Amino acid sequence: MNSLCLDSVIFSYYTPFRLNILAFKRKKSFFLSWIKNMNLDIYRTILDRIIFFEYPPGRILNENLLAEEFGVSRTPLREVLNRLEWEQLVRIIPRTGTIVTELEFQKMTHVFQIRLEIEDLAGKLAATHVTDDHLEKIDKIKQKCKELFGHKSQRALVETDFKFRDILYDAANNPVLRDISQYLYNLTIRLSYILFERGDWDEGVKASSQEYEQVYEALSRKDSAAAGKIRREWLRVHIERIKNKF
Repeated sequence: MNSLCLDSVIFSYYTPFRLNILAFKRKKSFFLSWIKNMNLDIYRTILDRIIFFEYPPGRILNENLLAEEFGVSRTPLREVLNRLEWEQLVRIIPRTGTIVTELEFQKMTHVFQIRLEIEDLAGKLAATHVTDDHLEKIDKIKQKCKELFGHKSQRALVETDFKFRDILYDAANNPVLRDISQYLYNLTIRLSYILFERGDWDEGVKASSQEYEQVYEALSRKDSAAAGKIRREWLRVHIERIKNKF
């Protein structure tokens, strides 16, 4: 699937402004132009705080305080906030400020619909290009995940999934797919964080551990169809667990 096809799939299912593909291309071009000069350290720090609820939904972010904290003027901070608004993690409201977005379940349903397709494709591509180094790293992730049984830390479990995804998408070897997937993942990860907090802890760790094990086995066999199906089915299981808790 090429970049244009992926754009079409995503924005036919979900877009805040119902943009057509040409409009999205212009918006993406603008996004890429500012990201080159954006302070990635500040971006990653604020993103991390949003994902892990240090900045909960509805929180107003004080630009002056943030600029002071990071030792920058408001211009580079605004570039970061503009990107986070593009990613729909904050809203910039004139004369009010920057507000962390609420979790809208209908929107998340639309995002998960797209993620099912993307994770399937990522699994297939990863199985095609996987190396022994990737498999060795996933094996270590599997062990790290098992260590979380009986040691509740939502952050540690989410960070384990971050690392697993990094390896999987590195194996998939498609930067366009990786960027789109990460954008959608960031929209839904806060729901996962809440699930890990409210749900049965060992059940959540077991699900992640089994998924990593099954993906590892499929990648080891270079079985593209199985790897894609496993990624899709485990995401479907995760979606059902979220629905049951909310």
